[in-house]
Amino acid sequence: MTEETRIAQVSCGTEYSGVQGKLNEVAARSGIKLIFPEVELDDVAHAVSEFGYRAKSPGLNLLIARARSIVKNPEGVDGVFLLTCFKCAEGSIVKNEVRKYLQKNTDLPVVTYSTVDKVKEGGLMIRFEALKTLVTRKTLLMRTRQEGTTMGIDSGSSTTKCVIMRENEIVGTGWVPTTEILQSARKAMDLALESAGMSEKDIDATAVTGYGRHIIGDAIKADLVQEELTVNSKGAAFLADRQRGEATVLDIGGMDNKALTLNNAIPDDFTMGGVCAGASGRFLEITARRLGVDISELGELALKGNAESIQMDSYCSIFGIQSLVSALGGGASKEDVAAAACYSVAEQVHEQQLQEIDLREPIIEVGGTALIEGLKVAFEKILGFDIIVPPYPQFAGAVGGALIVSAFV
Repeated sequence: MTEETRIAQVSCGTEYSGVQGKLNEVAARSGIKLIFPEVELDDVAHAVSEFGYRAKSPGLNLLIARARSIVKNPEGVDGVFLLTCFKCAEGSIVKNEVRKYLQKNTDLPVVTYSTVDKVKEGGLMIRFEALKTLVTRKTLLMRTRQEGTTMGIDSGSSTTKCVIMRENEIVGTGWVPTTEILQSARKAMDLALESAGMSEKDIDATAVTGYGRHIIGDAIKADLVQEELTVNSKGAAFLADRQRGEATVLDIGGMDNKALTLNNAIPDDFTMGGVCAGASGRFLEITARRLGVDISELGELALKGNAESIQMDSYCSIFGIQSLVSALGGGASKEDVAAAACYSVAEQVHEQQLQEIDLREPIIEVGGTALIEGLKVAFEKILGFDIIVPPYPQFAGAVGGALIVSAFV
């Protein structure tokens, strides 16, 4: 592999929708060169015939032809970035089928994305970072045992977590609300060091992940600054003792959600985001406040309630809360409202995101919302199989960082 990471862009319409410039810009900042597989006009006809589907859009047929070109000649390509417009229903279908086609016929990492008129730079950056990591650090990501004394910091949108590990065991944790990024990181670090009975000089190496990773990494001179997709995958697989074979990881966050499929604890496909806060942990926090209970009590309440007794008129966080308030005014119990809120989030994640990936058992739920038992039960009811919530689920990202960075010890 050359020093430059060459990622094949397999897409439809980016040249005409005004987003290609931003794609090139963010890719370059990530150390990635985007290339377009070359195809001739005759190749398009052969490709759609072989693929078994001819799209109405010429751009989608070209996308299929470019995917076929990669399968025929994967040399010189390190990975694939596959994207279509989220407004195009046919594009979503083609994108998912092409993803399966590429994964079945090549060993290349594939990352998918649904573009919008104005690309969200943060979501785009994390996908490019994940692709580059999967290409350049595959050996590092194969690590299954933590050695030495290492620290992992996960700077999330809602909370900041810190874990200290020593010889494959968690010996210290810190968990605080995220306010000012550096201040929150310092508080979490101090709590973890205190619980471990250590000082900073005892730490051999430190990794940082999450939204504030670059700011924190620069400030503390971290040994590893890593995007959260690969780190969360490693942490979830380690905590659930599923580092070999296949698995799916669910992480319902405060602002967005992640669903990742794993092969030997390495992500090979993922979806992240969510249409609005109504499908995130934020909706559950708002519900808990409206019910006058702590978020930690919401899950237990939900287990005693009946979600089907509440009519949810909207998935929007604002209108969803209005539905719950109306239900309370009509005499519904707190238990039923809590159950309906958990079921609503699980149902939205299933409909909006889990259709984009091929779910693989076991399913591992991590993140702070994994502590809400009612959400786990709602997912099990909707998906039809058991879900593993491992110990320390809220620390998965921090654990993954501490595990991977031990390679630097």
